[in-house]
Formats: sequence, C-alpha cells, structure tokens
Amino acid sequence: MPPGRRNGVRRPPSRVSCVPSLRESIQRASLPAVERLNALPRFVPFVAILALMLAGLFVPGWGWVLLLLVVLFLLWTLYLAWPAMDSTQRLMRITIVLIAAAITVTQAFPRT
Repeated sequence: MPPGRRNGVRRPPSRVSCVPSLRESIQRASLPAVERLNALPRFVPFVAILALMLAGLFVPGWGWVLLLLVVLFLLWTLYLAWPAMDSTQRLMRITIVLIAAAITVTQAFPRT
C-alpha cells in the first residue's frame, strides 16, 4: 500500500513543527526560576507573597507596585499550572488573581 494510505483511506502527511509554541517557550524560559522556587522550603514563597501583599497594603503611595508584582507572579504560576489543573482549581486560582488585581487597582487609584 502506498505511503499515506491506511485501509484504503488517504491521509495527509503529518507535519511536525520545529517551531516551539508560545507555551513551550514560556515553560522553557521559566524552568530555571521554577527549579529555584522548588528548591526552597515550601513556606518561603508563601511568606514572601504574604509579605509583599501586606507591604503593598500598608505602604502609602507606591505600595501598589508591590501588589502588582504579586499579581504578575500569580498570573505566571497560573499560566504554567493551567494544563495540570481541573476546573475547580482553575476557578479558585482565577478568583484569587482577580481579588489581588482588585486590591492592586484600589491601592493604585484610591478615593480622595
């Protein structure tokens, strides 16, 4: 039987792309940082994020920049973990990111 045919049905040749996808590129670029984070004790990233959140809440003026760093970190980890999560985990993490973003916007543009 000629190549590209199976059971009498002609199939297009499969194309293997040598160009990595955006996700693969981000995952490859993130690997050293993820490995460093994974080498730390489990409580260290949690305490660091908590400290940044509290500092962002209580530092007047530019404290929102610290909160923005937290939001960006949470978005990055959400993006990397997305394929491994189920819908409930995704919903919970999106909710946390949205709450952190709302706090950041509130701090950046306070009512006068």
